[in-house]
Amino acid sequence: MARKKEFDEDAALLKAMQLFWEQGYEKTSMQELVSHMGVHKGSMYDTFGDKQSLYVKTLKRYSEMLEELVNERMSDTRSAREAIQLLFEMAIQQQKEFPKGCFLVNTAVELAKHDSEAIDLVHLRWTSLEQLIRNLIVEGQQSGEFSKTLNAEGMSYYFLNALIGLRVMVKTITDREKLHQIIEMNLTVLE
Repeated sequence: MARKKEFDEDAALLKAMQLFWEQGYEKTSMQELVSHMGVHKGSMYDTFGDKQSLYVKTLKRYSEMLEELVNERMSDTRSAREAIQLLFEMAIQQQKEFPKGCFLVNTAVELAKHDSEAIDLVHLRWTSLEQLIRNLIVEGQQSGEFSKTLNAEGMSYYFLNALIGLRVMVKTITDREKLHQIIEMNLTVLE
């Protein structure tokens, strides 16, 4: 008969995510993970696998949390422009909640050449975000909010790039007014 786990798997995963997020993949040791998660080493390996497998699981969990948050906040938007602006505003709000920047961006910067599985997850999330932006632009065109001459696909690339850039900037810029000006300048292409 299998032993019952003596820890909350999701809580332990969130603790691992926090440590990876703060320190990065390379600087985080297995001993630090075991200690921070409050899980015995054997239980950690049995439940999450090796360090790389654990990292991938934290990325998947982060992506789920981000998608839930976006869906929740998007439900209150009244226009396509407001929804796109909200995506940018969320990047600034994350600065207060998570001063370490976006976990996906951090992963892309640190592991782009070293971990194809992690980078595939980053690309999957970014592709999903790109599709959301494209759909919002098409919605705005159909409602008359945006010009029908806008290239929705090209604009989705532009906004994803701008959003990733903003997520990098929030790691070092604390001037919220400057960040809001950047958002406003980006949104002017929709006019």
